[in-house]
Amino acid sequence: MKLNLTKPLVVFDLETTGLDLVNDRIIQISYIKVYPDGKEERENIFVNPEKEIPSFVAELTGISNDDVKDAPTFKELSGKLNATFSGCDFAGFNSNHFDVPMLAEAFLRAGVDFDFSKCRLIDAQTIFHKMERRNLAAAYKFYCGRKMEEDFEAHRADQDTEATYRVLQGELDMYNPETQEEEERRLPNDMNTLNEFSKLNDNVDFSGRIVWQNVVDAEGNEVKDADGNPQRIEVFNFGKYKGQPVAYVLQRDPGYYNWIMTSDFTLNTKQILTRIKLQGFNR
Repeated sequence: MKLNLTKPLVVFDLETTGLDLVNDRIIQISYIKVYPDGKEERENIFVNPEKEIPSFVAELTGISNDDVKDAPTFKELSGKLNATFSGCDFAGFNSNHFDVPMLAEAFLRAGVDFDFSKCRLIDAQTIFHKMERRNLAAAYKFYCGRKMEEDFEAHRADQDTEATYRVLQGELDMYNPETQEEEERRLPNDMNTLNEFSKLNDNVDFSGRIVWQNVVDAEGNEVKDADGNPQRIEVFNFGKYKGQPVAYVLQRDPGYYNWIMTSDFTLNTKQILTRIKLQGFNR
């Protein structure tokens, strides 16, 4: 459907060196500027982040340090982008949580006070999540073909448990590898597979303060174990030691452990931090 626009809309996406709004930088910006009369302008720009692109980001995006070494910096692009984006609204996918804040930070670092408060910000992911509910009732209707209120009482743990069991069975029926034609929608009836598939991230603790990271050698190549699987290590995912191995930090800065243990972190995080600390003593 043609967009009903009263002023230009910039549909955009960023690739960056990471997800830290303070320390990471843009390496690619792509946008489609759609005008009210239907005219479209497309642009795809590599950006020199003035810092190394981590190996896992290069692997994920396909953008290497060589790709951006001769590209303009964001500051060099900021004047043109400011002129192009002025008077526009913005749209993206998860853009209100990441891309817009990252772009705003980049403009400010470049000395450009781009006022996003005057823009309408449309996030396609938010629309998707609000329109296509992802709660138990929606799953029950989708996989079991009935409304929950037809079979269960609302907000009862025993009823929700029974509904969840039926949903899981319905999922395995729908994505049965023997009947599912689309390869990417095949899900084996195997608990190990379901466990891996259910993981949303590489968190070590539930709150994501500590995460798993693949070990790489000096050349940036993944280090494998005896079975050929990537070796992984726990790293901090916040603060001044973000991205650094937990065991190494605890050895170098013992006070950091004490600070976390006496600060407002979850008990789960403290438990896991203690386990890593004790492992270091036993090595």
